[in-house]
Amino acid sequence: MTDRVLILGGRGRIGSSVAEDLATHTQAEIIITGRTPKQTRNISPLQYLVLDLADVEKLQEAIASANLVVHCAGPFHYRDANVLKICIEEGVNYVDVSDHRSFTSKALNYHEEAIAAGVTAIINTGIFPGISNSMVRHDVEQFDTPEKIHLSYLVSGSGGAGITVMRTTFLGLQNPFLAWVDGTWQTVKPYSDREIVYFPPPYGASGVYWFDMPETFTLPRAFSTVKTVITKFGSVPDFYNHLTWIAAHVFPKSWIQNPKGVEFLSHVSHLMTDVTDRFTGIGVAVRSEVTGQKNGQQAVYCSTLVHENTAAAAGCGTGSIAQFLLEGTLKKPGVWPVEEVLPTDLFTQAMQSRRIAVRQGWMN
Repeated sequence: MTDRVLILGGRGRIGSSVAEDLATHTQAEIIITGRTPKQTRNISPLQYLVLDLADVEKLQEAIASANLVVHCAGPFHYRDANVLKICIEEGVNYVDVSDHRSFTSKALNYHEEAIAAGVTAIINTGIFPGISNSMVRHDVEQFDTPEKIHLSYLVSGSGGAGITVMRTTFLGLQNPFLAWVDGTWQTVKPYSDREIVYFPPPYGASGVYWFDMPETFTLPRAFSTVKTVITKFGSVPDFYNHLTWIAAHVFPKSWIQNPKGVEFLSHVSHLMTDVTDRFTGIGVAVRSEVTGQKNGQQAVYCSTLVHENTAAAAGCGTGSIAQFLLEGTLKKPGVWPVEEVLPTDLFTQAMQSRRIAVRQGWMN
């Protein structure tokens, strides 16, 4: 029988990239969903289903007919975990591209239920979080005792992800967050503590800032000896960083804590990136740096990745995990962040099959 994959939010930039990856690397029948009718006809293996996540009865029916559900209907800041809950009830494996700790916390609460149901649910897939987490896992495995993780991300303009990435950025500026620093949970202000980080060409030295990501609290959970986890984000061109800093530290809080304010800022930013994307591209860079003990000495190991299209890279990250679940090569009932469930050998295989180069090595 042909596997059926249901991609919620499949008409968006990320969802369509996941669908493209699955169509390339699997023989699955792919059903993508959206809230409004689509004018084009269905073309196998892609089918289209009008579906609003608020219509629980129709959602449950769609999930029950699938072998795997891929949840791409973000932003995830205000999402509940009802899709995951239904997947567990129906015995259907689950993957998502969630990127906010509030949703991650809700999803992890279903861990025991997923185990009991024999459902493998993998959250925080994509590029960051997702591929970035697997880069960290690889780097951590090089040490006798890993002690510090420093993750940095850089996105050119819109990243090819449309207005969603703008909403995610401004929603991430709303509140201070807890970060694991020097063995304690400390409160950090979003878009603070600018740091110059060196990424591979074409980016080079670029400014990055503290940003609230699920990895900020899932990585300390996964790697118990690590005493510090830093997650920082930046944009290209650099003046976007300064505008975002102003939004986080100068604008009245009511502007970014009001949904209408977030929408206004997101649309203005999206209009700006429509212009700058032509010059900067829509690529992404990820840099993982781990410090720890190796053979009795302190050492530093670094992994870097550059991809020309952020949305396409996210599609590869999520699509590869979905592929492994369909093949049965990845099976571990429970709800897991990607770094806790995807072995490094499978991650390496996924990157090689998608021709994504991850450069790795010890730093002098």
